[in-house]
Amino acid sequence: MKKLINNPDNVVRESLEGMTIAYPELIKVHFDPHFIYRADAPVSGKVALVSGGGSGHEPMHGGFVGMGMLDAACPGEIFTSPTPDQMLEAIKQVNSGAGVLNIIKNYSGDVMNFEMAAELAYSEGIPIFNSLIDDDVAVKDSLYTQGRRGVGTTVLAEKICGAAAELGYNLQQLADLCRRVNLNGRSMGMALTSCTTPAKGSPTFDLPDEEMEVGIGIHGEPGRQRLPIKSADEITEMLALSIIEDSAYSRTVREWHQDQGEWVDIELIDPLFEKGDRILAFVNSMGGTPSSELYIVYRKLAEICQKKGLNIVRNLIGAYITSLDMQGCSITLLKMDDELIKLWDAPVKTPCLRWGT
Repeated sequence: MKKLINNPDNVVRESLEGMTIAYPELIKVHFDPHFIYRADAPVSGKVALVSGGGSGHEPMHGGFVGMGMLDAACPGEIFTSPTPDQMLEAIKQVNSGAGVLNIIKNYSGDVMNFEMAAELAYSEGIPIFNSLIDDDVAVKDSLYTQGRRGVGTTVLAEKICGAAAELGYNLQQLADLCRRVNLNGRSMGMALTSCTTPAKGSPTFDLPDEEMEVGIGIHGEPGRQRLPIKSADEITEMLALSIIEDSAYSRTVREWHQDQGEWVDIELIDPLFEKGDRILAFVNSMGGTPSSELYIVYRKLAEICQKKGLNIVRNLIGAYITSLDMQGCSITLLKMDDELIKLWDAPVKTPCLRWGT
């Protein structure tokens, strides 16, 4: 293993120390428990957005803390959920009195710990909602999760809901918006190589040079199938058509309702992509794939969308939700409307995503 680290046990802490030195005008870092928060938090009168998850997926989530996105992010150890005490302290740090929306990827540890943190926050009088992202069409159930995994749409939800919070949306409006983004977003990824965690020092799983894993999870969870390596165009077509042709399905999500003081199950039905839809196309590096290869994927994706009658009105291309040094990519398509386009275009200023400022 060759990595730019000192002691594997100190990777997360030293990375956070570097971030706070690099961006003191944007973020601050609280240690023990660890969390990153906006330098100007709490922002008076604004609903705060909090997210988090295991480290190793940078820049998500800490790189998206700042004006127009998250108010705080809780990093766990590598591929390990943050703890409820981290989440609770972050929530209390950024709450201005207008409430807090937690945006949670659908992984069992994240869901369980954010539920506990929300209950603790509610007991202290903080208005709070938990919103789940489960956009991965690759598999229904996998390691780390029950139901579909939360992947690329998480980044898009954090940007769109962050913009809405800056504009003064209240807590219920933000929870509804996040749910709508989740329902309209779908993703799928693939891997050409495994990733290597600092503590293990060797590949997380074995993937021969002549094979690829289609539908991989961001922690290296198995996908739909392992196949011989194909061309970039063939890989892009496999991912894109799996997303576009994903059939509608119903599912139940749990949300904490402050007025009722309990968890409520809500049945939802996903929409389908249809000819004439406006979409945001997101091509993401899993960490080890250069931008030149991502543009080759985007080139084919744009062609496929055009043939399907889908109009790409916005895009995002780069490494935004990674799996350490894994080579591979993921594609996310999000159905857009006038409101979502306006919120996507709104100013944002974070360490790793910024425009309009």
